[in-house]
Amino acid sequence: MKTINDKLATIQTKFKSKKSRFNSFGKYYFRSAEDILEATKPYLLELGVTVIITEELDTSFDFPIIKTTAKIIDQEGMKLEAVAIVGVDLDQKGMQMPQKFGSASSYGKKYALGNLFLIDDTQDSDATNSHGNDWVPQAKKYIQEGGSIEKIKQKYKVTPEIEKELSTL
Repeated sequence: MKTINDKLATIQTKFKSKKSRFNSFGKYYFRSAEDILEATKPYLLELGVTVIITEELDTSFDFPIIKTTAKIIDQEGMKLEAVAIVGVDLDQKGMQMPQKFGSASSYGKKYALGNLFLIDDTQDSDATNSHGNDWVPQAKKYIQEGGSIEKIKQKYKVTPEIEKELSTL
């Protein structure tokens, strides 16, 4: 009889999920939590396991934190879990409050599942995205082609230094 560790290892080694989503601004493909869950479905009945995702909201910090836990549970009740912690950016421009929480929730689910199933970040868009200022060259081109700084500020956190740099173009 396979242990929960064996069952998880089977999924981790056979798991395949296409990057079916496209970020048109960054020009890259990525996978979502929904893509990951869809790719795990064939293993659930085969291995006799269930995947459950739970979230907890923690408001004891200066900004809300969402703790997302992805669990795999077998028919004997044995379970393994992985966690992702994501902050909710309440200052994100261009988003309504439900979108801010939904975005953080989706991100947390994706990374909790990625942690559980050992999805290699080097093969995912977020690994090749520095989440720093790698968007600045594209923003410069956008401005030079007549785009507005305000549109960029709706999508990214623009520091005063970067705003000054963009405004001189």
